[in-house]
Amino acid sequence: MTRVEVVGAGFNSAGRGDGVARAPQALRRAGLVAAVSARHDVEDAGDVAFGVPVPERGRSGLLAEEALASMVGGVRRRVAAILAGGGFPLLVGGDCPVLLGALAACRDVHGSAGLLFVDGHEDAWPPAVSTTGEAADCELGLALGVLPTGVLPGGVLAEPGPLLRAEATALLGPRDGAELLAHGVASLRESLWFATDRDLTGRVAEKTADAVATVEGAAARWWLHVDLDVLATDQLAAVDYPQPGGLTWAELTEITATALRRPGCAGWSLAIYNPDLDEDGHEAARIVRYVEDALSCLGPRPQAPAGEGTGRP
Repeated sequence: MTRVEVVGAGFNSAGRGDGVARAPQALRRAGLVAAVSARHDVEDAGDVAFGVPVPERGRSGLLAEEALASMVGGVRRRVAAILAGGGFPLLVGGDCPVLLGALAACRDVHGSAGLLFVDGHEDAWPPAVSTTGEAADCELGLALGVLPTGVLPGGVLAEPGPLLRAEATALLGPRDGAELLAHGVASLRESLWFATDRDLTGRVAEKTADAVATVEGAAARWWLHVDLDVLATDQLAAVDYPQPGGLTWAELTEITATALRRPGCAGWSLAIYNPDLDEDGHEAARIVRYVEDALSCLGPRPQAPAGEGTGRP
């Protein structure tokens, strides 16, 4: 059995304490930890602490930038400790910028990181251009270094070089191309492996295998990130920015299970569920079932090299 450590990071990059910020606790109440423990040795590692978000744009152009930097640093330290100890982190957001801390941790422990990014949006808006000011619009661009380094305060993620290389990154499911075009924001489509929701239709197994092979060809250890708004609205309505199109639960489960079967997958982050839009909790129960189904494919992970660190402060 693999030791799975569940970590919450209830950060809402709108600078509020409601909405997606409440997701880790809502999913725990829906039975997330018990569902994982049915097949794996599981530990609830609690929630990452971070500063109080303030819904104002900072010098970076992002809302709540001080709290964002605090959260990224906290996730980085917590996930790095899990990886160095041989565990498999299941990082539950909150929203997408939790990914930044996870990628930094993966690089700290394993020397480099790849990414299988499953999301309904590309998330590479320049912060100053983002119509919302939310870091959830921008985290993949930050990770790839297509945005200015040192954009976060306190020196967070200011080390030389980007967290990710384009050749070690694959996107599955984005469908916001028209919105990007309307705002003059360049798409990532021509710069890395990329498949929209329509590209995946009827070809999920083939496309996912190709995406994973691409990432594995460039990075021995890599991260899986799933933003639940990759799903169609009739599959999951409890998200803040619904769009036409999207995947089914069956398609998302197949993608996720395929990734988790691979020993190079170092950890998994899950984001964007908004429990405030799920009054009776049925959406939370469906997410828990998805996690349980996908994790049934998780096998033993390679150990971190002896003597490698547990993350930078």
